Amino acid sequence: MSAVTPELVLQAYSVGLFPMAETRDGDSLYWIDPKERGVLPLDGVHVPKSLRKILRKGTFELRVDTDFAQVLEQCRRQADNRPESWINDQIAELYNALHAMGRAHSVECWQDGALVGGLYGVSLGGAFFGESMFTRVRDASKVALIHLCARLKRGGYALLDCQFITEHLKRFGAVEIPRTEYRERLAKALKIEGRFDYGFGAADLETFLQSSTQTS
Repeated sequence: MSAVTPELVLQAYSVGLFPMAETRDGDSLYWIDPKERGVLPLDGVHVPKSLRKILRKGTFELRVDTDFAQVLEQCRRQADNRPESWINDQIAELYNALHAMGRAHSVECWQDGALVGGLYGVSLGGAFFGESMFTRVRDASKVALIHLCARLKRGGYALLDCQFITEHLKRFGAVEIPRTEYRERLAKALKIEGRFDYGFGAADLETFLQSSTQTS
């Protein structure tokens, strides 16, 4: 069997697959192709009123790609809502390599000089594949998610893939779509060249908040 390379991972994403391990300590890597795929429509993001206040207040310092490796490592750690991780050593090595290639990115929340929440994923064309998130302070991962959505919308992306739906993601407007529909959306998104790495400021965030749906 040929070795799994970062290039192979990108090729897999382009046809609708993504890798997972069974456990953090597991040696095997599996290619996942769900019948129902979770996506978060960038034109239908719901932002709770309380979270809008936190975003506008600037409770957290938002950074992008300043400590990708640490974000990934925090996502691997056990938490109350995540007793086990699917990110094994091989996956960690692959995604750190994708980051070095400019294909994987992190959105980070910092507070008092400490990394307290964030997420990471893979960018390919006009599609962003969200992989995992973590939080050490209340609302930090939520803030990172909204910043990601705003950045993707500003950068011309057409698809935010969140793989599997959770009640947490449903609050923000995530929905499940059939595999065939997902592949159609993915094919269209890959024809676009989204821009992830560009100047993004408070005015861009405010524009996104004004265009999004407010929930209680």
